[in-house]
Order: sequence, then C-alpha cells, then structure tokens
Amino acid sequence: MHHSIDLTELPAAGPEMAEAISNCVHCGFCLPVCPTYSVLGEEMDSPRGRIFLMKEVLEGNLDQGSVQPYVDRCLGCMACVTACPSGVEYGELLFPFRAEDSSHEESDRWQRLRQRLALNVLPFPRRLRLALRLGHWTRFAHRLAPAGLQPLTRMIPEQLPPRVPQPVVASPPGKPVARVALLPGCAQSVLAPQIHADTVRLLTANGIEVVRPQSDVCCGSLDLHAGEADAARTHARRLLAALPADVDAVITNAAGCGSGIHEYPLLFKGTGDEEAMSDLAHRSVDICSFLVRLPSLTPMRLPRPLRVAYHDACHLQHALKVVSEPRTLLGQVENLELVEIGGDGFCCGSAGIYNIDHPETADRLGAAKAAAVADTGAACLATGNIGCLNQLQLHLTGRGLDIPVRHTVSVLADALPPSNGPA
Repeated sequence: MHHSIDLTELPAAGPEMAEAISNCVHCGFCLPVCPTYSVLGEEMDSPRGRIFLMKEVLEGNLDQGSVQPYVDRCLGCMACVTACPSGVEYGELLFPFRAEDSSHEESDRWQRLRQRLALNVLPFPRRLRLALRLGHWTRFAHRLAPAGLQPLTRMIPEQLPPRVPQPVVASPPGKPVARVALLPGCAQSVLAPQIHADTVRLLTANGIEVVRPQSDVCCGSLDLHAGEADAARTHARRLLAALPADVDAVITNAAGCGSGIHEYPLLFKGTGDEEAMSDLAHRSVDICSFLVRLPSLTPMRLPRPLRVAYHDACHLQHALKVVSEPRTLLGQVENLELVEIGGDGFCCGSAGIYNIDHPETADRLGAAKAAAVADTGAACLATGNIGCLNQLQLHLTGRGLDIPVRHTVSVLADALPPSNGPA
C-alpha cells in the first residue's frame, strides 16, 4: 500500500510501522480469518481496513480519536499474519499505534473503568488475591452489580485455588541436562497455581533443573496489548531484574506472556535496554517447544482412556508459531485420544482483557468456540493459555457442559509416573 508517511514524526518503531503498511497489497486474504470482521461485518473492523485507517492517521489525514474505536476492537490475535501472503507484520503496526494514544477517549466510561481496574489488579498477584477475596460476594450478587461492571465480576472464580508451594530451585532425580528459569507470571500464579507446579514436574521428570524467581513478576503483556507501552516497559524491566542470568532458557507456559516477551525488541527499540530485552526475548521459549526439542521424554500414560480436544491459543499459534508441538506431546500419551476442533479456528474471545473490554464480541466468539468443542465429544479440553482456559470454561459451563478446560502441561503431568517429581 503506497503511503506518504513522514518517518521523523513516528516513534522508534516507525520504520517497522511504515513497512507493514507498504507490504499490504489490499488482497483481502485476512478477511475470512479475522474474528471481528466475521462478527461485525465491517471493512474497517478487518485488518485490511484497520491498516488503511492507521495509514490515514499517520499521514495526517484523519484524527486518531476517530480511528481508535476500530483499532481498539482488534483482538490482536494475529491470525491475519499467518494468512497474509505478503508478509505483513501487523503487530509491528498495531502495538506502536495503540501506544501513541492509549487514552481511549472514544470508549465508554464503563469500558475505561473495567480496563483501569484490570490493568491495575491483574498484573499484581497480591492485589489480585485481595480483590478476589473482596469481590467474591459478587459471584452470588452478580445481578446487583452495575451492568457496566458485570463483564469483570463474572470472571471471579467460585472458589480461589489454594496456594501451591513453589520451590526456588527444583532439581531432577539425576544429574541435570539443562537449567532453566520459569517465568513467574502474575494472574496465572493466583488463578491457576497448579499450572506452574505441573510445569516444574514435567521439566524435572525429564532431567531439567528449574529455577523460579522468588517474586511473582508480570511480563507486561496485558499493558502492551492495551497500548500502555510505558507500563509494559516498567513490568518488563522488573522481570529482567528478577530472572537469573545463568540459565539455558526462560520457560513460559502462558501464550500471551510468551508472545509479549517476543515483542520486547520492538517495545524497547531505541532505548538503552534494547539489547538486554532482545536477548531475553531470544532466550524465552514456550514449554511445549522446549520439551519436544529434548532427545527423549519420560513415558507418559493416563490411568484410563481420555478423549481430549486441543484449542490453539492465538498468541501461541500465530505469534509464536507453536502449533504442532503441543499435539506431538499429547499424541505421545498412552490412553489419550486427541481430537481436533472443527469450524473456523477463530479466537475464543479472551485476547488478554478483550473479554472485559468488549464483552459482546467476546461472548459471540466464546459461544461459537464452546459449540465447536461440544461437537468433538471430548471429555476434556486442553489449551496453552490461562486467558483462553478461563474464557472457554465460562462458556462451556454456560452451555451446561461438564467439560473441564485444562492447561496442556496439566494433562501431560497427569500422565507421568507417580514417582516423577522434583527432588
């Protein structure tokens, strides 16, 4: 797409933003894979339409405030990147553009309040635990909450999971073949702490020593995807300071976190931290990708047959390009029948805090995905992201379906021999 953008007026990521616009040939391959275009049916709610709108703003032809609602409605799922034959790196345009105007003056006041609450609570485990305890009554008085806050209050779990002890260093039974750091995370450590425990068990069972920072530190992904670049950088710097340097890799077990860390080179471009953050992004690897690279794995067997459907978290599939690895691992489990989910392969509607910011669109996507899962006849649904896990469980339960949604590592950990665990 031809443009006349003055790069001197853009942030450090300006060249990447302009290149994404230049590479778009307006072919429309992105339209059928875009969830918001499918739901809303508007050209400007498609990747092609948004690229045109962002170009017009950067050229000075449109005011950013008039365009922001369309940009805000983008889930950031990156399905368009996978579909694009011209190699448009849509995220390299979207995230810096959002960061240029994160005031969201065009959004309604309830949406702004929900976003402020989410971004000031979810990344901070202590605040989140307190908020869940204080807000637990809203599970029983949900209809009494203001309608504008119900997309947030309905996400409060019926029961807060108990804390799971996490050793600072977990060693395998024998001599370690590698030493890794486990991304401590924020919301997941409160909402589903067992995921970290299962990740450690899987790694140590396969000869890996695991180091876990003592403090739960957010990676900044939620802020990054919401256009809050400064807050994202603050979180990222805290994470870098918390992680040990003497490890072979930094393991992530949440798709949104992993993709956010891989955006660090762009986020920190032109700053004094660019090199260090690029190194962290290079060392970061999803748990399933790490496991399939090992020469051999401890045999896994479930005690009884189980039919499992697998849901591709968008940031895992499209941003990190992790598609075959979880399926390979699940396929190695004896007594596990892996089935695919039919349909369009769209996002489930979680997308960071999208189901809080845009509940109507997210609900339509979540309901469609839940229906597709039900059609598989699976007794369990596996996925690689805490946001997807909660969103899908909400909509499966809402349909009256007793299908537990579990993280892939938890399904795999269930199949380990009972003796396998950290020393």
